[in-house]
Amino acid sequence: MKQVLYILVALALWLLFSGNLSISSLVIGLIVSVITVLSFHRYLVWDVAKLFQPIRYYWFAIYLFIFAWECLKANLDVAYRVLHPDLPIKPGIVKVKTRLKTDIARTTLANSITMTPGTITVDIVDDFIYVHWIYVSSTDPIQYTEKISGRFEKYIQRIFE
Repeated sequence: MKQVLYILVALALWLLFSGNLSISSLVIGLIVSVITVLSFHRYLVWDVAKLFQPIRYYWFAIYLFIFAWECLKANLDVAYRVLHPDLPIKPGIVKVKTRLKTDIARTTLANSITMTPGTITVDIVDDFIYVHWIYVSSTDPIQYTEKISGRFEKYIQRIFE
């Protein structure tokens, strides 16, 4: 039954984005929706009750502002490092421990880290995320974990867990 719901949602999105309500668009959208849901059904969220909790959308909105601010700061930092004559970089890979338990939350955190200039997620193993960092400013795991994931993790936890 939930697969039918996902097919209908995918079809509605197809029609919304295509802006075409003709019969051919409806048929093609239905075919694409069915193929997509049947191909990726094992990756879909089945706990749909979380989708109807408004507090999660509130935290998502706050997260978007935090993410935008952190990206702006990171862009300026990387620009400074690139334009500086001495090229002040100290690259390295750090092992960041995360408190997140669900795969979607960990993936969102890893993507947030990767989309922030100066860092890129290399791997996720159990409760650890390996991150290549353009300037490793500390060797203390608690400090660099807070610098890298602390700014996103608490919001992602409230959204997805």
